[in-house]
Amino acid sequence: MPLTIRPATIDDTDTILRFVRDLAVYENAEHEVLSTPAHVHKTMFSEGATAHGLICEQDGQAVGFAVYFFNYSTWQGRNGLYLEDLYVDPSHRGSGAGKALLRHLARIAIDKDCGRFEWSVLDWNTPSIQFYDSLGAKPQSEWIRYRMTGEALEAFAKA
Repeated sequence: MPLTIRPATIDDTDTILRFVRDLAVYENAEHEVLSTPAHVHKTMFSEGATAHGLICEQDGQAVGFAVYFFNYSTWQGRNGLYLEDLYVDPSHRGSGAGKALLRHLARIAIDKDCGRFEWSVLDWNTPSIQFYDSLGAKPQSEWIRYRMTGEALEAFAKA
């Protein structure tokens, strides 16, 4: 049966959270997941929400998802599309679901006149790296990503 990609709706909240947890388990980071249904509602489905989701279905069953948002490139003077999460249920890997989600996102990027489409992958995730390489995506290995969270973020903001 063919795969279908559709925008996520508030009714997909439980599915999104299940996929988020499944992805975190795969990435050995289950303990880092703090998202609740209320977080998903506020950040993805409320007025002014800046995060967006896609659901990949086969035979009416959700088999994968993507969460993305738009960023901005001052060098290009254009928005970019940033893929935060991509996950396909292990039983459907190799079915084309991941490629279908990425292609759908690429089309959104083109339709929105984005200058780039970016994402991150853990350096040990060889299957995903090989998959992204096969699509023609190029690693940006000259960049080091920084993050500030929790107490460090609060302390820095208050200093």
